[in-house]
Amino acid sequence: MEQYVIKGGNPLVGEVEIGGAKNAALAILAAAIMTDETVTIENLPNVRDINALLEVMEEIGARIDRVDAHTVKVNGSYVKEVPVDHDSMKKIRASYYLLGALLGKYKRAEVILPGGCNIGSRPMDLHIKGFRALGAHVEIRNGAVAAEAEHLKGNHIYLDKVSVGATINIMMAAAMAEGKTTIENAAKEPHVVDVANFLNSMGANIRGAGTDVIRIVGVKRLHKTEYSIIPDQIEAGTFMFAAAATKGDVTVKNVIPKHLEATTAKLLEVGCEVEELDDAVRVVASKPLKNTQVTTLPYPGFPTDMQPQMTVVLGTACGTSTVTESIFENRFKYVDELTRMGASVKVESSIAIITGVDHYTGARVSALDLRAGAALVIAGMAAEGVTVIDDIHYIQRGYENFEGKLRGLGAQIERVETEKEIRKFRFKVS
Repeated sequence: MEQYVIKGGNPLVGEVEIGGAKNAALAILAAAIMTDETVTIENLPNVRDINALLEVMEEIGARIDRVDAHTVKVNGSYVKEVPVDHDSMKKIRASYYLLGALLGKYKRAEVILPGGCNIGSRPMDLHIKGFRALGAHVEIRNGAVAAEAEHLKGNHIYLDKVSVGATINIMMAAAMAEGKTTIENAAKEPHVVDVANFLNSMGANIRGAGTDVIRIVGVKRLHKTEYSIIPDQIEAGTFMFAAAATKGDVTVKNVIPKHLEATTAKLLEVGCEVEELDDAVRVVASKPLKNTQVTTLPYPGFPTDMQPQMTVVLGTACGTSTVTESIFENRFKYVDELTRMGASVKVESSIAIITGVDHYTGARVSALDLRAGAALVIAGMAAEGVTVIDDIHYIQRGYENFEGKLRGLGAQIERVETEKEIRKFRFKVS
């Protein structure tokens, strides 16, 4: 089992390049099989979730050509197996995007209920509601969601709760339905817009993505395209918060600053300097950090995927801060690990009350999910002494070459597999 071993205490300094958005890429890859022509996707992050989905797509017959680590060609004309029950599906939450893609193209789909990080309930009810509104018969059987329709017909769909997954899935199915579909209370996240732009580049007719009302006029077929995925705002935010926690000076390159406004606002509140450039953001943490209050909200609010990283930053800020999690009910499980490193955090229902401490200390901790794992890496870099993080396969689901990029900023971090390698690292940095 691979682990990270980190010697903390070094400010992160320098420049780091951000890759393509994982959450956009997963949906776009699924949507790529909706045409029988070859689609080229660029700026693809080379992470485990992406590779698992590509494996699933190959299993059902799609032709996958990995041009290089960040470019793939997809041809969906060979898809032959609509039931999708590959073991890899259990590892990634966003595998459910194959439902909307297959239902839109073939008018039938059966996909095993997905897995991913255990951060709380993420039910399929809104997805199912949307598919049924388009005329599909949907049921859950043998651990899978099965949907089928003679014809998909456009409809007016109101989402009872803002849901990125349901918005994207319904949008994909409706793109090839007959007539007009309106999705109200739609999610506005940048990757929703990216998926809509990708579908439009294939000939779909989608308007309003990025607002809470999306209007879709169905088309009979989609065609080939070449498309580059947007930068990953969560990877960018993670490095921005790493700069804050380590009292560093980091320029995060290849980003869209507007997508980072909520993250930037909180960094300014805690006392960092933030400089926005055309496609980069520089974060300088030269002063003691100040306390603040944070509540996670759907975009353009503060992202739930940045909540653990924010908590780590506030853990060494002066005074008492609060972080309220309004999206997922299970997202504070990492707090016990953080307290092993000396943090003072008390969780009451959906609120973490954080009393700032002078510093973290190295400890052995476990990554319990993707973003919490990244947050513990940040804590390890800010800590005195050596930190060992187990179960880093969660982190590798969403961060490409994480340790390499951190080393490029001056971090002392290595990926190891044995206790002997950990001892060797301790000896080297002592």
